[in-house]
Amino acid sequence: MTVPAPLAQAIKLDGPWTHRDVAANGARFHIAEAGDGPLVLLLHGFPQFWWSWRHQMTALADAGYRAVAMDLRGIGGSDRTPRGYDPANLALDVTGVIRSLGEPDAALVGHDLGGYLAWTAAVMRPALVRRLAVVSMPHPRRWRSALVGDRKQTAASSYIWGFQRPWLPERQLVADDAALVGRLIRDWSGPSRPDDKAVDAYRRAMLIPSTAHCAIEPYRWLVRSLARPDGVQFNRRMKRPVRVPTLHLHGSLDPVMRTRSAAGSGEYVEAPYRWRLYEGVGHFPHEEDPASVSADLVNWLRDPEPDR
Repeated sequence: MTVPAPLAQAIKLDGPWTHRDVAANGARFHIAEAGDGPLVLLLHGFPQFWWSWRHQMTALADAGYRAVAMDLRGIGGSDRTPRGYDPANLALDVTGVIRSLGEPDAALVGHDLGGYLAWTAAVMRPALVRRLAVVSMPHPRRWRSALVGDRKQTAASSYIWGFQRPWLPERQLVADDAALVGRLIRDWSGPSRPDDKAVDAYRRAMLIPSTAHCAIEPYRWLVRSLARPDGVQFNRRMKRPVRVPTLHLHGSLDPVMRTRSAAGSGEYVEAPYRWRLYEGVGHFPHEEDPASVSADLVNWLRDPEPDR
């Protein structure tokens, strides 16, 4: 496998959407968008890029929403900056994109690291977040507590501890045409894992120069800041409750974010909160069971009384 010469061939995949770049928070971000209506901004996780939301983009567009999937800083077609991979700054990327799109607010939908940033943005810039949906990621305070206080979650997060080494993780991610990306997706999925076409797309995207380093940097910050003043300050800041309706989706077979770690995140939400557990699904519900996730998102966004 080789990366196509033009970046567009690896990142700007064809479909019922359009591609463009927007400026926000001092950087340039690639987005794919489809549909018209209230904005729904979709944030991918590791080791993926915007394309992980392809199923939900079409479903949301068909339901009357403006679906926009962005590449996070350092990933896909977005800028690879030397700094700025702490969650506070990455969340400002997200809210900056909302403003650059000319919208007063957005419903944020995030998976994995994207879910972490969605939680963070809802706390830091609540006026810009209309509703929140998080997939496969506990609230940041709950995740921090589980990471250091639950031995099973600590073991499940072994890949994050491995990322703390210098340079070697980057080399491992891109070795043998990013074969490790394929293994991670296979090992973290349930029986209905993403197909070979999707896995190949994620492997090609990881091979773009500097992507592996940028993809790992947020996880280095999350661990190395645990006892540093900036990490303590961030954790204290996240005590502020989320005050927008929140939908929390999780796979029962998720081996890296345990159900026990994610469940209970509602204690940080002072607004309607719904928990949905998908049986027989792993870490990628939006790809393993896209129809169910898409239906749940559309129904929840349309519900005028989400506290029912």
